[in-house]
Amino acid sequence: MKIKRIIGGNIESNGYVIYDNEGGTGYVIDPGYNPERYISVIRKLELTIAGILLTHHHYDHVGAVDKIKACTGCKVYLHREDCDIYKKNIDVMPEHGDRIQMDEDELVVLHTPGHTRGSVCFFSEKSKLVFTGDTIFNVDLGRTDLADGSTAQMQRSMKDIADKWGNDITIYPGHGDPATMKYVRKHNKEFCDLVRFMGLTPGQ
Repeated sequence: MKIKRIIGGNIESNGYVIYDNEGGTGYVIDPGYNPERYISVIRKLELTIAGILLTHHHYDHVGAVDKIKACTGCKVYLHREDCDIYKKNIDVMPEHGDRIQMDEDELVVLHTPGHTRGSVCFFSEKSKLVFTGDTIFNVDLGRTDLADGSTAQMQRSMKDIADKWGNDITIYPGHGDPATMKYVRKHNKEFCDLVRFMGLTPGQ
C-alpha cells in the first residue's frame, strides 16, 4: 500500500490518500481541510477514488468531504454510531469486521469507541499498518471528555483491539507522526497506564 499524508488546519490534522498502484483504485481517509490538495494528488496519480473513509465525525477530519465527493463521485463511509451527529448523507455505514477492498490489499474495519461512539480504525494485515484516527496516537490517546466520548469504552478498545497489534504494526494517526506499536509501548504512557489498569502487561 502507498500512502500520501496531507496535514491541515490549526491542530494539524492528518488525512491520507491510499492506493496500491498509480492509475488504480484509491481511498481518501479523514480529509479535514484543503480539499484541493487531495484532488491534486488524486489527479496526479490518476486514481479512481472508491470512497472517503472516516474514522469519526469531528470537523477536523471531515471538513473537506463534500468537495472531494463532488469532484470524484465516490461514496462516504462512516460508522452508524457517528451518523446522527454528522447529520449528512452517508453512503456506507461499515460495521466491525467489514472488509474494504483495494487493488491488491484490503482494510478491515475495527470499531474502537472511546473518542466518539462510532470511532473506527482501518487495519491492513498485508501492509502491517492501521489508520487510527483519534483513537490512539504515537504518544497519547484520543480525548474521551467530549460529548460522545467514553473513558470506559476507550479502555475496552485498547484492551480488546489496540493491544492485540504486534510491535511491527505501524499506526497512522489523525494527528502527529506514524509510529510502530513497539514505539507506542515504549513512549505512550497513557496507553500503557490504561492497559495496566485493565490488569494486563502491554503486548500480552
